[in-house]
Amino acid sequence: MESMKIFIQNPRKYPKVELHRHLEGALRFSTLIELAQQMGQDIPKDINAQKQKFLVLDPMKDLLTVLNKFMATQSVLATEEVLTRITFEAIEDAHSEGIRLLELRYAPTYILQGHSDLSYEKIHRAILKGVEKAAHFPIAVGLICIFQRTQPLVELDKVLDFVVDTKDTWIGVDLADDEAGFPTNNFSQLFSRAHRHGFPITIHAGEVDQPTSPKNVSDAIHLLGAQRIGHGLQIIRDAKVMQEVIDSKITLELCPTSNWLTNGVPSLSAHPFRKLMEAKVLTTINSDDPGVFGIDLTNEYHLLAQTYQFTDAEFDYCNDIAARASFIPLAQKQKYWPRKIS
Repeated sequence: MESMKIFIQNPRKYPKVELHRHLEGALRFSTLIELAQQMGQDIPKDINAQKQKFLVLDPMKDLLTVLNKFMATQSVLATEEVLTRITFEAIEDAHSEGIRLLELRYAPTYILQGHSDLSYEKIHRAILKGVEKAAHFPIAVGLICIFQRTQPLVELDKVLDFVVDTKDTWIGVDLADDEAGFPTNNFSQLFSRAHRHGFPITIHAGEVDQPTSPKNVSDAIHLLGAQRIGHGLQIIRDAKVMQEVIDSKITLELCPTSNWLTNGVPSLSAHPFRKLMEAKVLTTINSDDPGVFGIDLTNEYHLLAQTYQFTDAEFDYCNDIAARASFIPLAQKQKYWPRKIS
């Protein structure tokens, strides 16, 4: 079967782009258990019980339930040394998956929560140190700052102040968290300011299985200046919004397993990936939170080949879209991408 050829030959060597991977959600399971034990947490001895405690392996009630479970992982992100380590390991793991262009995003407010010894400056310095330690890998890496919808706007303004002060170390900004509870239009002034400072913008929107989700995508484009949409699969509900995304050449960062585990779709086979791609939406393949979901990007390629009969040409098509859409500077991208980025 042609679509399986890449896996028969060497799936982890196949060149890939990852636009949507949360650093905090890319934590190695073995590292998570080690750090939790060092902190004195009550960790089950049985590995299956450990996975049940920390990982999301079956569909949860909704996205908010998943976000709450992430806090068990967040608790170990307590020192600069830990942040440097997990950043290095995330890049090392991405390299082993065949990823050539990697965008890692993280929320400074999320990491800071409950960790009084840290600050935005310390967090970012530690993560940059991890990126530098991994510089010998043949992979281009860029960092995206996430603004959490759940945070007060006054705090998000402080985060943006910090991002502006350290502008050369970021490739873009994002808005994430509870899409249903915090309307996109609340953040228009924040992202208008980010746009004025020249930051490329991607927005989590159209992820949750609700009738209002397509409008969230449209608002992200018109009110926040989104050039890419994190997830966005729910535009399949609204032909007008889908055409708007196509006409505006907005790239979707699709994450099939994540969408199933957070109940964005009722089953993996129900994901609209192929329908969106065949409608000429710009589609890309991503893992979202591989450490929390117990997957990696190669897993998503297996899924697309086996469930949606993707061919090598279709994988190349999605990856070339991702390479063009990546916020990493072109010269840096082209250094590691095997085909010309046009």
